[in-house]
Amino acid sequence: MLVTITIGIFVAKHKSKNITDFFVAGRSLPWWLLGTSIAATWFATDAPLAVTALVRSKGIYGNWLWWYLGIGIMMMVFFYAKYWRRAEILTDAELIEMRYSGKSASVLRGFTAAFYGIFKNCITLGWVMLAMLKFSQIMLGWSAEFALIVTCGYALIHTLVSGIKGVVILDMLHFSAGTISTILLAILILVQIGGPTELASQIALRSDAPAGVLDMLPNLSHIGPTEMIAFVCLIGILWLGQAQGDGYIVQRLFSAKTEKHAIKASLWFAVAGVVILTWPWIVVGLGSIVILPISEASTALIADPELAYPMMILEVLPSGLKGLLVAAFMAAFMSTVDTHLCWGGSYIVNDIYKRFIKKDATPSHYLLVSRIGITGLLVLSAMAAWQMDSIAGAWIYIIEIVSGIAIILMLRWFWWRINAWSEITAMISALVLANGHLLAKGLYNMGWISDSFLMEVNIWYNDEHALIRATVILLMCTVVSLLVTFMTKPVANQTLITFYKKVSPKGWWGPIASQITTGRTSFEGSKMSWMGFALGVVFLNSILFSVGHAVLGRYLYASILLCIGLISGWFTIRLVEKVKTQ
Repeated sequence: MLVTITIGIFVAKHKSKNITDFFVAGRSLPWWLLGTSIAATWFATDAPLAVTALVRSKGIYGNWLWWYLGIGIMMMVFFYAKYWRRAEILTDAELIEMRYSGKSASVLRGFTAAFYGIFKNCITLGWVMLAMLKFSQIMLGWSAEFALIVTCGYALIHTLVSGIKGVVILDMLHFSAGTISTILLAILILVQIGGPTELASQIALRSDAPAGVLDMLPNLSHIGPTEMIAFVCLIGILWLGQAQGDGYIVQRLFSAKTEKHAIKASLWFAVAGVVILTWPWIVVGLGSIVILPISEASTALIADPELAYPMMILEVLPSGLKGLLVAAFMAAFMSTVDTHLCWGGSYIVNDIYKRFIKKDATPSHYLLVSRIGITGLLVLSAMAAWQMDSIAGAWIYIIEIVSGIAIILMLRWFWWRINAWSEITAMISALVLANGHLLAKGLYNMGWISDSFLMEVNIWYNDEHALIRATVILLMCTVVSLLVTFMTKPVANQTLITFYKKVSPKGWWGPIASQITTGRTSFEGSKMSWMGFALGVVFLNSILFSVGHAVLGRYLYASILLCIGLISGWFTIRLVEKVKTQ
């Protein structure tokens, strides 16, 4: 924690002159630092706890709840990363008034900033804080209030002092400490159990383990058709919600030196986040089935399987190494909190305050408002944490909302006809559909619907149907939004021309491209991008499952997949180097 503050003070020597310096570091950061920073944000306290709970309740395949994001990240590498950097904006909400025109664009920008920067951001930080509370109570015996004050206090001070540059530099330290510590814990668990082969053998003999616990892909003989359909939904379409990148991810891309650095940062993030971080957490979950058997678990662990990770630290690690894990988890927590505070603060000052409240203030005034907004976000997030019980449940809720607008957000880049009303319709529809059970309850209380209908709604909104529901929400929102698109006027022609000249998007821009004599065709480079995307998906998943088979002692499969991964990875990197940038 002292090192954290020291880094913040060091970075503060190069004082931010304006919000561009504070939030995107003057667009000067290299790919390896940015990619590591994004991965460090993924390694929050919530992720290891949630992964361990998934393994204990479903098995390895349960991690597709976030493995599917790798497909979307690869699409970001080859399709979106260069566009974000090319736009030269401060937040993704700012793109709205670059892409659309009129009052509808202004309203959409303000609503997007408030929804993502405040509402969604506070939910995300809330579940991260919830995980830290659980971890602190098990490992340190701290009260929830004290844990929040200490960890959030340090993260807040660091963010307020240094801005995005300090956050990114600190993330490098946090990622290194966290990764080394969790890998060390996984190795010691394997040693205690007797190695990878023995781990797989002992789990296979346990009758209290979930059916198909060692399956990396869902198997119909071990799960029901509902879960299989949910898996198909994830890898079939829901990954589109991650393809453009979350707000904190694109903030890193805005900070890149060049478009090429933004692309490489996305690729490194895919490997570091999906592969390097994943398996040490899964090993802890598998080891917990042997060391903390489900049939012999304590009342607290049965009620909340997310407690298994800190309990495994207490069971396996000696003194000293326990302290290292505690420090790593605090570092991971702070790296996530300061990232989301910095990201949310950029929305508040750039897309709400500066855009709608005070347009012509001094740079120092906007920096002050940024710091006030960041502090307010932390308070709201702590309040959100107090209302949560489950980390995975919060994940699912966000997936539902984000999925509803995924295809329309994709089309904003590739089809000139999409307008602000398309996005507004998608966002409102997603919110309504994701909260349909609450609306049904309200209608029931007013006597407008029957008991049986309310019961059917509640069944549809249980966790078992979450991913199928997210797919239905995506399709319904897309259809409604496209209908609204054709019922409303196109974006002003000059706005579209300006956007096209600035970003040079691919796709269906013929009517706009025909008015510009730049020599650039709308489908230029598409074939190479699609080839890179396909090879990237093969590369990422081959490496992911190669490590998995090695962890389970299946060394032949691991070797074959490693060879496939290395070959496809080599071609992927070659195509990354050939991606055309401005």
